[in-house]
Amino acid sequence: MLKKIQQVLRLVMLLGKQRQKGGAKPAGGLLVLVWTETEASAQSLNCAVATAGPWCAGIHLEALQRELTDVKESAFPAMWPCPQFDPEELRAFTDVYGHLRLLLSFQTRDETYLPPEWPAHAEAFFHTFTSANAGIETHLKVKSSQLTMQQVFRADISSKVVRTKPSLILDVTCRNRPPELLKKGLRCHGGHPVLGERLLLSIPPEAMDRGLFSELSVLPVTFLSPCTLQYPNLATRLTHIQVLVWGPSNVPVAVHSAFLQELPTHLDCEKLGLHGLHCSSTKDPMDGVGIVYTVEQDDWEDLKEESHPAVLQRLLLFLFLQNSDPFTFRFSDIMATEVLLERHLEDIVSYNRQAVVPSLQTEIKNALKLQTRRKKDREKLSTAAEVILSSSISIISCSTNVDFRKACLESMKVDDTHELATSLRDSLMRVISWKFVRRGKCYSLQKDEHLEQDNLTRVEI
Repeated sequence: MLKKIQQVLRLVMLLGKQRQKGGAKPAGGLLVLVWTETEASAQSLNCAVATAGPWCAGIHLEALQRELTDVKESAFPAMWPCPQFDPEELRAFTDVYGHLRLLLSFQTRDETYLPPEWPAHAEAFFHTFTSANAGIETHLKVKSSQLTMQQVFRADISSKVVRTKPSLILDVTCRNRPPELLKKGLRCHGGHPVLGERLLLSIPPEAMDRGLFSELSVLPVTFLSPCTLQYPNLATRLTHIQVLVWGPSNVPVAVHSAFLQELPTHLDCEKLGLHGLHCSSTKDPMDGVGIVYTVEQDDWEDLKEESHPAVLQRLLLFLFLQNSDPFTFRFSDIMATEVLLERHLEDIVSYNRQAVVPSLQTEIKNALKLQTRRKKDREKLSTAAEVILSSSISIISCSTNVDFRKACLESMKVDDTHELATSLRDSLMRVISWKFVRRGKCYSLQKDEHLEQDNLTRVEI
Protein backbone atom coordinates (compact mmCIF):
# COMPACT_ATOMS: atom_id res chain seq x y z
CA MET A 1 0.00 0.00 0.00
CA LEU A 2 2.84 2.41 0.80
CA LYS A 3 4.21 1.99 -2.73
CA LYS A 4 0.87 3.03 -4.20
CA ILE A 5 0.52 5.95 -1.79
CA GLN A 6 4.02 7.02 -2.80
CA GLN A 7 2.94 7.04 -6.44
CA VAL A 8 -0.15 9.12 -5.65
CA LEU A 9 1.97 11.57 -3.67
CA ARG A 10 4.21 11.99 -6.70
CA LEU A 11 1.24 13.17 -8.73
CA VAL A 12 0.07 15.46 -5.93
CA MET A 13 3.54 16.97 -5.46
CA LEU A 14 3.98 17.50 -9.20
CA LEU A 15 0.72 19.42 -9.23
CA GLY A 16 1.94 21.43 -6.25
CA LYS A 17 5.21 22.22 -8.02
CA GLN A 18 3.25 23.58 -10.98
CA ARG A 19 1.53 25.97 -8.58
CA GLN A 20 4.81 26.98 -6.88
CA LYS A 21 6.16 28.16 -10.22
CA GLY A 22 3.30 30.63 -10.22
CA GLY A 23 4.28 31.96 -6.81
CA ALA A 24 2.13 29.75 -4.55
CA LYS A 25 3.52 28.99 -1.11
CA PRO A 26 4.53 25.34 -0.47
CA ALA A 27 2.19 25.12 2.52
CA GLY A 28 -1.10 23.47 3.33
CA GLY A 29 -2.57 20.15 4.39
CA LEU A 30 -2.39 16.59 3.08
CA LEU A 31 -4.86 13.92 4.21
CA VAL A 32 -4.26 10.20 3.64
CA LEU A 33 -7.13 7.81 4.52
CA VAL A 34 -6.73 4.03 4.45
CA TRP A 35 -9.74 1.88 5.36
CA THR A 36 -11.81 -1.25 4.77
CA GLU A 37 -15.58 -0.86 4.74
CA THR A 38 -17.01 -4.16 6.00
CA GLU A 39 -15.97 -7.73 6.58
CA ALA A 40 -17.16 -8.49 3.04
CA SER A 41 -14.63 -6.06 1.62
CA ALA A 42 -11.76 -7.31 3.75
CA GLN A 43 -10.10 -8.65 0.60
CA SER A 44 -9.28 -5.10 -0.55
CA LEU A 45 -7.96 -1.85 0.87
CA ASN A 46 -9.34 1.59 0.09
CA CYS A 47 -7.30 4.78 0.07
CA ALA A 48 -8.08 8.45 -0.44
CA VAL A 49 -5.61 11.35 -0.70
CA ALA A 50 -6.90 14.90 -0.28
CA THR A 51 -5.10 18.26 -0.40
CA ALA A 52 -5.96 21.77 0.75
CA GLY A 53 -4.06 25.03 1.10
CA PRO A 54 -2.13 27.50 -1.08
CA TRP A 55 0.39 24.97 -2.40
CA CYS A 56 -2.29 23.33 -4.58
CA ALA A 57 -4.72 26.24 -5.00
CA GLY A 58 -5.92 27.06 -8.48
CA ILE A 59 -5.80 23.52 -9.86
CA HIS A 60 -8.57 23.19 -12.43
CA LEU A 61 -10.23 19.86 -11.61
CA GLU A 62 -12.03 19.62 -14.97
CA ALA A 63 -8.77 19.88 -16.92
CA LEU A 64 -7.09 17.62 -14.41
CA GLN A 65 -9.59 14.80 -14.94
CA ARG A 66 -8.33 14.33 -18.50
CA GLU A 67 -4.79 14.01 -17.18
CA LEU A 68 -5.87 11.65 -14.39
CA THR A 69 -7.52 9.26 -16.81
CA ASP A 70 -4.23 8.82 -18.66
CA VAL A 71 -2.20 8.76 -15.45
CA LYS A 72 -4.35 6.09 -13.81
CA GLU A 73 -4.07 3.80 -16.81
CA SER A 74 -0.28 4.08 -17.02
CA ALA A 75 0.88 4.71 -13.45
CA PHE A 76 -1.83 2.95 -11.39
CA PRO A 77 -2.67 -0.21 -13.36
CA ALA A 78 -3.68 -2.25 -10.26
CA MET A 79 -6.11 0.30 -8.81
CA TRP A 80 -9.88 0.47 -8.99
CA PRO A 81 -12.46 3.08 -7.95
CA CYS A 82 -13.12 2.84 -4.22
CA PRO A 83 -16.47 3.07 -2.40
CA GLN A 84 -17.61 6.29 -0.75
CA PHE A 85 -15.98 7.12 2.56
CA ASP A 86 -17.29 8.97 5.60
CA PRO A 87 -17.66 12.69 4.65
CA GLU A 88 -16.96 13.62 8.28
CA GLU A 89 -13.33 12.65 7.71
CA LEU A 90 -13.03 15.38 5.08
CA ARG A 91 -15.05 17.93 7.02
CA ALA A 92 -12.63 17.89 9.95
CA PHE A 93 -9.76 18.35 7.48
CA THR A 94 -11.29 21.23 5.52
CA ASP A 95 -12.31 23.02 8.72
CA VAL A 96 -8.58 23.47 9.42
CA TYR A 97 -7.08 23.95 5.94
CA GLY A 98 -9.95 25.46 3.98
CA HIS A 99 -11.53 24.47 0.68
CA LEU A 100 -10.62 21.04 -0.70
CA ARG A 101 -8.36 21.39 -3.76
CA LEU A 102 -7.82 17.82 -4.87
CA LEU A 103 -9.22 14.40 -3.97
CA LEU A 104 -7.89 11.12 -5.35
CA SER A 105 -9.28 7.77 -4.22
CA PHE A 106 -8.54 4.21 -5.26
CA GLN A 107 -8.88 0.59 -4.20
CA THR A 108 -6.26 -2.17 -4.26
CA ARG A 109 -7.36 -5.79 -4.45
CA ASP A 110 -3.92 -7.37 -4.38
CA GLU A 111 -3.49 -6.64 -0.66
CA THR A 112 -5.62 -8.43 1.90
CA TYR A 113 -4.29 -6.93 5.14
CA LEU A 114 -1.87 -4.50 6.70
CA PRO A 115 1.09 -6.40 8.20
CA PRO A 116 2.10 -5.74 11.84
CA GLU A 117 5.16 -3.73 10.78
CA TRP A 118 3.12 -1.44 8.49
CA PRO A 119 2.45 1.31 11.11
CA ALA A 120 6.17 1.73 11.85
CA HIS A 121 7.05 1.85 8.15
CA ALA A 122 4.22 4.28 7.41
CA GLU A 123 5.25 6.54 10.29
CA ALA A 124 8.85 6.52 9.10
CA PHE A 125 7.84 7.23 5.50
CA PHE A 126 5.63 10.21 6.32
CA HIS A 127 8.13 11.56 8.84
CA THR A 128 10.74 11.45 6.07
CA PHE A 129 8.29 13.05 3.63
CA THR A 130 7.71 15.94 6.06
CA SER A 131 11.44 16.48 6.61
CA ALA A 132 11.78 17.85 3.05
CA ASN A 133 8.24 19.25 2.72
CA ALA A 134 8.02 21.09 6.02
CA GLY A 135 5.31 23.48 4.82
CA ILE A 136 2.83 20.62 4.40
CA GLU A 137 1.08 19.06 7.38
CA THR A 138 0.23 15.42 6.73
CA HIS A 139 -2.70 13.66 8.43
CA LEU A 140 -2.62 9.85 8.29
CA LYS A 141 -5.76 7.94 9.29
CA VAL A 142 -6.08 4.15 9.09
CA LYS A 143 -9.24 2.22 9.92
CA SER A 144 -9.35 -1.50 9.30
CA SER A 145 -10.16 -4.72 11.10
CA GLN A 146 -6.46 -5.17 11.91
CA LEU A 147 -5.43 -1.61 12.67
CA THR A 148 -6.68 1.78 13.81
CA MET A 149 -4.18 4.62 13.52
CA GLN A 150 -4.30 8.40 13.47
CA GLN A 151 -1.24 10.65 13.39
CA VAL A 152 -0.24 14.14 12.26
CA PHE A 153 3.20 14.89 10.81
CA ARG A 154 4.28 18.54 10.98
CA ALA A 155 7.44 20.60 11.37
CA ASP A 156 7.85 22.84 14.43
CA ILE A 157 10.83 24.70 12.95
CA SER A 158 11.47 24.82 9.21
CA SER A 159 14.34 26.23 7.20
CA LYS A 160 14.06 27.57 3.65
CA VAL A 161 16.80 26.78 1.16
CA VAL A 162 16.35 29.66 -1.28
CA ARG A 163 18.95 28.82 -3.92
CA THR A 164 16.85 25.97 -5.28
CA LYS A 165 13.94 26.11 -7.73
CA PRO A 166 11.42 25.70 -6.27
CA SER A 167 12.73 26.50 -2.79
CA LEU A 168 13.16 23.60 -0.39
CA ILE A 169 11.46 23.85 3.01
CA LEU A 170 13.24 21.49 5.40
CA ASP A 171 12.17 20.38 8.85
CA VAL A 172 15.17 21.20 11.06
CA THR A 173 13.50 20.66 14.45
CA CYS A 174 15.76 18.90 16.92
CA ARG A 175 13.64 16.45 18.88
CA ASN A 176 16.49 14.88 20.84
CA ARG A 177 16.28 15.13 24.60
CA PRO A 178 18.54 18.04 25.64
CA PRO A 179 21.38 17.54 28.18
CA GLU A 180 20.41 18.13 31.80
CA LEU A 181 22.23 21.46 32.03
CA LEU A 182 20.38 22.79 28.98
CA LYS A 183 16.83 22.07 30.10
CA LYS A 184 16.40 25.46 31.75
CA GLY A 185 18.86 27.36 29.60
CA LEU A 186 19.07 28.73 26.10
CA ARG A 187 19.56 26.29 23.26
CA CYS A 188 19.06 26.09 19.53
CA HIS A 189 16.01 23.97 18.72
CA GLY A 190 16.84 23.54 15.03
CA GLY A 191 19.62 22.61 12.63
CA HIS A 192 21.42 24.73 10.04
CA PRO A 193 21.35 23.15 6.55
CA VAL A 194 24.37 23.48 4.29
CA LEU A 195 23.60 23.54 0.57
CA GLY A 196 26.14 21.55 -1.44
CA GLU A 197 27.30 21.66 -5.04
CA ARG A 198 25.03 20.23 -7.70
CA LEU A 199 26.53 17.15 -9.36
CA LEU A 200 25.64 16.22 -12.94
CA LEU A 201 25.08 12.49 -13.48
CA SER A 202 25.40 10.41 -16.60
CA ILE A 203 22.61 7.96 -17.41
CA PRO A 204 23.84 4.37 -17.84
CA PRO A 205 23.03 2.49 -21.07
CA GLU A 206 20.75 0.04 -19.19
CA ALA A 207 18.51 2.89 -18.06
CA MET A 208 18.53 4.45 -21.53
CA ASP A 209 17.35 1.16 -22.98
CA ARG A 210 14.38 1.39 -20.61
CA GLY A 211 13.49 4.87 -21.85
CA LEU A 212 15.28 7.15 -19.36
CA PHE A 213 16.43 10.19 -21.37
CA SER A 214 16.93 13.44 -19.48
CA GLU A 215 19.51 15.73 -17.91
CA LEU A 216 20.05 14.22 -14.49
CA SER A 217 21.71 15.75 -11.43
CA VAL A 218 21.79 15.41 -7.65
CA LEU A 219 21.72 18.27 -5.14
CA PRO A 220 23.16 17.45 -1.67
CA VAL A 221 22.07 19.21 1.52
CA THR A 222 23.64 18.39 4.90
CA PHE A 223 23.10 19.44 8.50
CA LEU A 224 24.12 18.34 11.98
CA SER A 225 21.57 17.75 14.70
CA PRO A 226 21.38 18.87 17.44
CA CYS A 227 22.99 22.29 16.96
CA THR A 228 25.69 23.22 19.51
CA LEU A 229 26.92 26.50 17.97
CA GLN A 230 25.86 28.43 21.06
CA TYR A 231 28.18 26.29 23.20
CA PRO A 232 31.53 26.40 21.34
CA ASN A 233 33.46 24.52 24.05
CA LEU A 234 30.95 21.74 24.56
CA ALA A 235 32.21 18.26 23.70
CA THR A 236 30.32 16.69 20.79
CA ARG A 237 30.44 13.23 19.32
CA LEU A 238 29.15 12.22 15.87
CA THR A 239 27.43 8.83 16.16
CA HIS A 240 25.52 8.35 12.88
CA ILE A 241 25.33 9.59 9.31
CA GLN A 242 21.97 9.15 7.61
CA VAL A 243 21.52 9.32 3.83
CA LEU A 244 18.06 10.05 2.41
CA VAL A 245 17.17 10.27 -1.27
CA TRP A 246 14.31 12.25 -2.86
CA GLY A 247 12.94 12.01 -6.35
CA PRO A 248 12.31 15.06 -8.60
CA SER A 249 8.77 15.36 -7.18
CA ASN A 250 10.22 15.73 -3.66
CA VAL A 251 8.83 12.36 -2.55
CA PRO A 252 11.30 10.11 -0.65
CA VAL A 253 12.75 7.16 -2.50
CA ALA A 254 13.30 3.82 -0.78
CA VAL A 255 17.07 3.23 -0.88
CA HIS A 256 18.21 -0.36 -1.40
CA SER A 257 21.43 0.56 -3.17
CA ALA A 258 24.33 -1.80 -2.58
CA PHE A 259 26.70 0.97 -3.69
CA LEU A 260 25.44 3.37 -1.00
CA GLN A 261 25.53 0.62 1.60
CA GLU A 262 29.20 0.03 0.77
CA LEU A 263 29.99 3.75 0.54
CA PRO A 264 31.99 3.81 3.84
CA THR A 265 34.59 1.53 2.24
CA HIS A 266 35.19 4.16 -0.47
CA LEU A 267 35.43 7.16 1.88
CA ASP A 268 38.64 8.40 3.47
CA CYS A 269 37.63 8.43 7.14
CA GLU A 270 40.98 9.87 8.23
CA LYS A 271 40.43 13.00 6.14
CA LEU A 272 36.91 13.22 7.52
CA GLY A 273 38.28 13.14 11.06
CA LEU A 274 36.45 9.89 11.85
CA HIS A 275 37.87 6.77 13.45
CA GLY A 276 35.76 4.52 11.22
CA LEU A 277 32.41 4.18 9.49
CA HIS A 278 30.21 1.21 8.64
CA CYS A 279 26.67 0.64 7.41
CA SER A 280 24.29 -0.28 10.23
CA SER A 281 23.36 -3.95 10.08
CA THR A 282 20.05 -3.52 11.92
CA LYS A 283 17.28 -1.68 10.09
CA ASP A 284 15.24 0.52 12.38
CA PRO A 285 11.92 1.48 10.71
CA MET A 286 12.15 4.92 12.34
CA ASP A 287 15.28 5.63 10.31
CA GLY A 288 12.93 6.16 7.40
CA VAL A 289 13.59 4.97 3.87
CA GLY A 290 17.30 5.84 3.85
CA ILE A 291 20.61 4.30 4.86
CA VAL A 292 22.29 4.82 8.22
CA TYR A 293 26.05 4.60 8.83
CA THR A 294 27.39 4.12 12.35
CA VAL A 295 30.49 6.10 13.30
CA GLU A 296 33.04 3.95 15.14
CA GLN A 297 34.29 5.38 18.45
CA ASP A 298 37.84 4.70 19.59
CA ASP A 299 37.25 5.87 23.17
CA TRP A 300 33.60 4.97 23.75
CA GLU A 301 34.19 3.46 27.20
CA ASP A 302 36.03 6.60 28.33
CA LEU A 303 33.12 8.74 27.14
CA LYS A 304 30.65 6.80 29.27
CA GLU A 305 32.69 7.51 32.40
CA GLU A 306 33.01 11.26 31.83
CA SER A 307 31.22 13.45 34.37
CA HIS A 308 30.00 15.67 31.48
CA PRO A 309 29.63 13.33 28.49
CA ALA A 310 29.68 14.63 24.94
CA VAL A 311 26.49 15.63 23.14
CA LEU A 312 25.71 12.93 20.57
CA GLN A 313 25.02 14.23 17.06
CA ARG A 314 23.71 12.84 13.80
CA LEU A 315 24.63 14.12 10.34
CA LEU A 316 21.78 14.11 7.83
CA LEU A 317 22.74 13.95 4.15
CA PHE A 318 19.84 14.72 1.82
CA LEU A 319 20.27 13.83 -1.87
CA PHE A 320 17.70 15.49 -4.14
CA LEU A 321 17.51 13.93 -7.59
CA GLN A 322 16.59 16.42 -10.30
CA ASN A 323 15.96 15.78 -13.97
CA SER A 324 15.15 18.07 -16.87
CA ASP A 325 13.62 16.93 -20.15
CA PRO A 326 12.06 19.61 -22.40
CA PHE A 327 10.27 16.91 -24.41
CA THR A 328 8.44 15.45 -21.37
CA PHE A 329 5.52 17.51 -20.12
CA ARG A 330 2.59 15.10 -19.51
CA PHE A 331 2.11 14.01 -15.91
CA SER A 332 2.04 10.33 -16.88
CA ASP A 333 5.42 10.64 -18.64
CA ILE A 334 6.98 12.64 -15.79
CA MET A 335 5.83 10.09 -13.23
CA ALA A 336 7.05 7.22 -15.40
CA THR A 337 10.48 8.91 -15.57
CA GLU A 338 10.60 9.18 -11.78
CA VAL A 339 9.70 5.50 -11.41
CA LEU A 340 12.57 4.67 -13.77
CA LEU A 341 14.92 6.82 -11.68
CA GLU A 342 14.00 4.93 -8.54
CA ARG A 343 14.23 1.57 -10.28
CA HIS A 344 17.66 2.34 -11.75
CA LEU A 345 19.09 4.26 -8.78
CA GLU A 346 21.67 1.55 -8.14
CA ASP A 347 22.78 1.54 -11.78
CA ILE A 348 22.99 5.35 -11.84
CA VAL A 349 25.12 5.80 -8.70
CA SER A 350 27.37 2.86 -9.62
CA TYR A 351 27.85 4.19 -13.15
CA ASN A 352 28.85 7.59 -11.71
CA ARG A 353 30.90 6.27 -8.78
CA GLN A 354 34.05 8.19 -9.79
CA ALA A 355 32.12 11.45 -9.42
CA VAL A 356 29.72 10.48 -6.61
CA VAL A 357 32.32 9.30 -4.09
CA PRO A 358 34.49 12.48 -4.17
CA SER A 359 31.34 14.63 -4.10
CA LEU A 360 29.93 12.92 -1.00
CA GLN A 361 33.38 12.93 0.62
CA THR A 362 33.54 16.72 0.12
CA GLU A 363 29.99 17.34 1.39
CA ILE A 364 30.52 15.29 4.56
CA LYS A 365 33.89 16.93 5.16
CA ASN A 366 32.41 20.43 4.79
CA ALA A 367 29.59 19.55 7.17
CA LEU A 368 32.10 18.31 9.77
CA LYS A 369 34.56 21.20 9.44
CA LEU A 370 33.19 22.96 12.49
CA GLN A 371 33.23 19.76 14.53
CA THR A 372 36.87 19.13 13.59
CA ARG A 373 37.78 22.67 14.64
CA ARG A 374 35.86 22.25 17.90
CA LYS A 375 37.80 19.07 18.64
CA LYS A 376 41.16 20.81 18.15
CA ASP A 377 40.08 23.79 20.27
CA ARG A 378 38.86 21.47 22.99
CA GLU A 379 42.21 19.66 23.05
CA LYS A 380 43.90 23.03 23.64
CA LEU A 381 41.42 23.84 26.39
CA SER A 382 41.99 20.47 28.04
CA THR A 383 45.75 21.07 28.03
CA ALA A 384 45.28 24.53 29.53
CA ALA A 385 42.82 23.18 32.09
CA GLU A 386 45.34 20.59 33.28
CA VAL A 387 47.94 23.33 33.78
CA ILE A 388 45.42 25.41 35.73
CA LEU A 389 44.44 22.44 37.89
CA SER A 390 48.00 21.37 38.53
CA SER A 391 49.02 24.88 39.50
CA SER A 392 45.99 25.36 41.75
CA ILE A 393 46.50 22.09 43.59
CA SER A 394 50.23 22.80 44.01
CA ILE A 395 49.51 26.23 45.48
CA ILE A 396 46.98 24.83 47.97
CA SER A 397 48.99 21.73 48.86
CA CYS A 398 52.24 23.64 49.39
CA SER A 399 50.69 26.51 51.29
CA THR A 400 51.75 26.82 54.96
CA ASN A 401 48.71 28.94 55.75
CA VAL A 402 46.31 26.55 57.49
CA ASP A 403 43.39 28.98 57.31
CA PHE A 404 43.86 29.38 53.55
CA ARG A 405 43.91 25.63 52.96
CA LYS A 406 40.87 25.13 55.20
CA ALA A 407 38.95 27.88 53.36
CA CYS A 408 39.72 26.26 50.00
CA LEU A 409 38.48 22.85 51.16
CA GLU A 410 35.34 24.30 52.68
CA SER A 411 34.50 26.37 49.60
CA MET A 412 34.66 23.25 47.42
CA LYS A 413 32.88 21.15 50.09
CA VAL A 414 35.58 18.47 50.23
CA ASP A 415 37.62 16.87 53.04
CA ASP A 416 41.12 16.60 51.56
CA THR A 417 43.28 17.68 48.63
CA HIS A 418 42.57 14.45 46.71
CA GLU A 419 38.84 15.20 46.67
CA LEU A 420 39.71 18.83 45.97
CA ALA A 421 41.46 17.90 42.73
CA THR A 422 38.43 15.96 41.51
CA SER A 423 36.01 18.73 42.50
CA LEU A 424 38.14 21.44 40.87
CA ARG A 425 38.43 19.48 37.62
CA ASP A 426 34.67 18.91 37.53
CA SER A 427 33.89 22.58 38.22
CA LEU A 428 36.43 23.89 35.72
CA MET A 429 35.24 21.64 32.88
CA ARG A 430 31.64 22.59 33.63
CA VAL A 431 32.48 26.28 33.36
CA ILE A 432 34.46 25.76 30.14
CA SER A 433 32.05 23.37 28.42
CA TRP A 434 28.79 25.18 29.13
CA LYS A 435 29.95 28.69 28.30
CA PHE A 436 27.06 30.23 26.34
CA VAL A 437 27.65 32.49 23.33
CA ARG A 438 24.76 34.24 21.60
CA ARG A 439 24.53 33.58 17.88
CA GLY A 440 22.08 35.46 15.69
CA LYS A 441 21.35 32.60 13.30
CA CYS A 442 20.46 30.20 16.11
CA TYR A 443 16.85 30.03 17.15
CA SER A 444 16.62 29.88 20.97
CA LEU A 445 13.84 29.84 23.50
CA GLN A 446 13.93 30.33 27.25
CA LYS A 447 11.35 27.58 27.80
CA ASP A 448 10.97 24.37 25.83
CA GLU A 449 7.17 24.47 26.07
CA HIS A 450 7.11 27.47 23.71
CA LEU A 451 8.30 25.16 20.95
CA GLU A 452 4.94 23.41 20.91
CA GLN A 453 3.09 26.69 20.42
CA ASP A 454 5.13 28.29 17.65
CA ASN A 455 5.49 27.11 14.07
CA LEU A 456 8.42 29.10 12.74
CA THR A 457 9.99 29.30 9.33
CA ARG A 458 13.38 30.88 8.81
CA VAL A 459 15.52 31.54 5.76
CA GLU A 460 18.71 29.59 6.40
CA ILE A 461 20.58 29.73 3.13
